[in-house]
Amino acid sequence: MLCNGAGHDVHVVDYFAVVWHGLTLDASTALYFLIVPYLLSMISIWHILPKWLFRVYSGIVALAFSLAFVADTSLYPFWNFKLDAVCLTYLSTPTEAMASVSVGYLVWRFLLLVVTAIIIYCLYDRIAKQPTKVIKKGRLEKTIFSLLLIPVMVIGIRGGVRESTTNIGQVYYSENQFLNHSAVNPVFSFLYSLSHQLDDLSQYTFFDEAQCQQLVQDVYTTESVLTDTLLNTTRPHVVVILMESASELFADAMPHLQQLKNEGIYFERCYGNSWRTDRGTVCALSGYPSFPSFSVMKIPEKSRTLPSIARTLKVEGYATSYLYGGDINFTNMRSYLISTGWDKITSMDDYSREQQNTSQWGVQDEITFETLYSQITSTPDHAQPHLWGYSTLSSHEPWDVPTKVLDDEVKNAFHYLDACLFQFVEKLKRTPQWDNLLIVLVADHGINYQQVTPSTPLQKNHIPLLWLGGAVKEARRVKTLCNQSDLSATLLGQLQLSHADYPFSRDVLSATYQHPTAVHNFNNAQWLYDASGEILYDFDAERALISNSTDAAHLLNVNKAILQTTSKDLISR
Repeated sequence: MLCNGAGHDVHVVDYFAVVWHGLTLDASTALYFLIVPYLLSMISIWHILPKWLFRVYSGIVALAFSLAFVADTSLYPFWNFKLDAVCLTYLSTPTEAMASVSVGYLVWRFLLLVVTAIIIYCLYDRIAKQPTKVIKKGRLEKTIFSLLLIPVMVIGIRGGVRESTTNIGQVYYSENQFLNHSAVNPVFSFLYSLSHQLDDLSQYTFFDEAQCQQLVQDVYTTESVLTDTLLNTTRPHVVVILMESASELFADAMPHLQQLKNEGIYFERCYGNSWRTDRGTVCALSGYPSFPSFSVMKIPEKSRTLPSIARTLKVEGYATSYLYGGDINFTNMRSYLISTGWDKITSMDDYSREQQNTSQWGVQDEITFETLYSQITSTPDHAQPHLWGYSTLSSHEPWDVPTKVLDDEVKNAFHYLDACLFQFVEKLKRTPQWDNLLIVLVADHGINYQQVTPSTPLQKNHIPLLWLGGAVKEARRVKTLCNQSDLSATLLGQLQLSHADYPFSRDVLSATYQHPTAVHNFNNAQWLYDASGEILYDFDAERALISNSTDAAHLLNVNKAILQTTSKDLISR
């Protein structure tokens, strides 16, 4: 709260309230970690154990707790939720994971980690201190008493004797989500998330199958009944560009993008499905939904079963290429791309050492845009149709771009992306390839900026979706509410290709799209928006954080049914 309270409505009394409401999770966590020294102490009633056993355990606990508290405090400004098992997925690529922060930032955290570990060790070692000698008198009574206390400790860990066990939501008490997060013990949050991964999708079973299908039957349709054609051709060269973090929050910092919106097909009401690049990439390229507590891209046995634009277009004779200036192994991206039909992959490893170091994430956008331009212009217009995918990376923490136009470092990074994009498009307009080219621009996700948080989804998740190029028949604006995951079906519908194997991607230009919705999820919460309004439901707290709908009860049921349906599909893959 001290480190991350800026921008949140926090008062002195809230510090006491957070501590009070968080006590149950703190107690459960403390009892869990006291079991080992407690059992050792029971043995010590009959036999003296070596001191190092207790001290080693105290050291392990001190390191684990200090890691949890320092990591939780440090990651919260980036993620806006408590520490969970998601952080483990980034340990395989530590360079990429630390690219968002400076050396000084890491040094201060390391020092804080050391100091915290020492303090916790000293305190914990005193609590778990072992006896120095065996006192024979009353050993049996002490042993029996200790054994009788074990069930009490287990009940304390479990949170009582009721059917409901200790969970994160039990400490939620406020309409201010920051205060609820502050009350959650980060060690408990991490351990809880470890035990609630893919295997626990059953937690999203709310209705019987018939009722669930009835609730979502109008939400997902897989047939295109076209009432209009937006393209001059059904077999253009296609370029899909995922713009890092480029939500509509930064429209004022991206003037060229606003200009381009008047030249192409702009989907005015498109919303991102998720909050991270790995999840948003799957949503855009596979037309597959995101999930509240894990990333499908990081589960190869599932991600390789997904449909994808690349796989579908390969069947139609397209060549496929993907470009990313960062580490292509980050978040299992290489595995996902290869298994879903992308043949030629260009990444940071294909650039010179000097180019690789132009940003902390890898190769700056102006360099990779030039690579993409060369790939497109080296393809003859009459040749085999081609699909290019490209993920930008410069508009990301730590916002280290080579130009300084705006004082706000975040907006300045998006201004840089905007300039790179505009130069790329203007150069392509002067080439023969332009006439048969369709460029799809879409953000991978939005970000928290200033007063915008996960609890303000309408602002945070509104992302641009724009189609440009000579293949576009005429400029127009599509006002239909849609999701980032609807790109796949909408594009394939315009190419007059079936999208029956994309069960959760809708052709928003089809007459069958009669219940426009947008869904977004993060950290075991899911937001749903339709013509009746919006609802944001937290599955840990088991309550709505936002309920602004003319039919809130029905919208909540649809929200739950969507997650139940998508979860069932993933389990079956």
